[in-house]
Amino acid sequence: MYQPPSDPVNKAKHLKTSQLCELCHSRKAVIKRPKNLMKICKECFYYVFETEIHNTIVSNNLFYKGERVAVGASGGKDSTVLAYVLKLLNERHQYGIEIVLLSIDEGIVGYRDDSLATVKRNQKQYELPLEIVSYRDLYNWTMDEIVACAGVRNSCTYCGVFRRQALDRGANKLNIAHVVTGHNADDMAETVLMNILRGDVARLEKSTAIMTISAGSPVKRSKPFKYSYQKEIVLYAHYKKLDYFSTECTYAPEAFRGTARELMKNLEAIRPSCIIDIIHSGENLVLKPKKQKKQTVKSKNVKKTELNTQEQELEVRTDGTVSLNFKDGNRCERCGYLSSNKICKACTLLEGLAANRAKVQLDLDTSTDGAAKVVRDLEKLSF
Repeated sequence: MYQPPSDPVNKAKHLKTSQLCELCHSRKAVIKRPKNLMKICKECFYYVFETEIHNTIVSNNLFYKGERVAVGASGGKDSTVLAYVLKLLNERHQYGIEIVLLSIDEGIVGYRDDSLATVKRNQKQYELPLEIVSYRDLYNWTMDEIVACAGVRNSCTYCGVFRRQALDRGANKLNIAHVVTGHNADDMAETVLMNILRGDVARLEKSTAIMTISAGSPVKRSKPFKYSYQKEIVLYAHYKKLDYFSTECTYAPEAFRGTARELMKNLEAIRPSCIIDIIHSGENLVLKPKKQKKQTVKSKNVKKTELNTQEQELEVRTDGTVSLNFKDGNRCERCGYLSSNKICKACTLLEGLAANRAKVQLDLDTSTDGAAKVVRDLEKLSF
């Protein structure tokens, strides 16, 4: 008797036990989690990734009902996934928060202008309000001008100080007291390593804090991605097909953080849990309490003045003048921004930039008419 061949398309596929998801045991595993090397399917990965972030938010009481929250949106993978997941969890678990996108335009041609275009697309996709604050408006400088003046090796120092202040100023402009950033577990572990390699012991205790707030400042910051691996964030953005900007900053390769990142990747290849282990180590680092010492300062008007070094310290400026450092929570004398010194770090950096700024701008195009003008115009054209 003739039997027709079976249809290979409708033939049932029997998966091996090793190919099944280790959580649901019903679907094929397509992802190996970088955090614990567990093989899971897409649906279980989404659930685990979102649940871990939700548990981090709830266990640390990051939000309260009715709070307005500004998401530091750069257009990269971290901030894009953060805005997407925060909106999703807010609707799913009813946090009751109002989310606003806050972007900083540093003025890096070929990098920030393209990433801001991504942020504007995300605004429409997620239906969230957007506010953009630029270095040009705040400091009358762009990062390209700063690098041309101070050099590429110091770019991250300037950008880090200005960006932190710009986020606070943007939040104050929106009357928001909480800024959420997309710093992940890799960033936190790198910060711990950087502070150890530089011998910056004073910052070790605060380098792993999930929420930071300065005395006298109305703006606090939190990091819901504290325990989320960077690779998992990339996988989530890839499988969810989120729109994000993946190009690295033009000046980032010169940063010292790159050295710590390379060391971290080498450690992670040997021991995947080293990132979380370093974060836990940073959380348990406790510094010895400082001893209160008294310091004598001689002056023309006052012969001897005793100062408590924990409250006030001496600061020697670049121009040779000496000023007093006050407690955290004071205001800068020039810009009014929160500062532990009389003059904040941003104003100090701007003072140095202004001293090195060219007094006269030179225009290379000296020709105003004739064949030379035509040649210069043709050189600017691109086909």
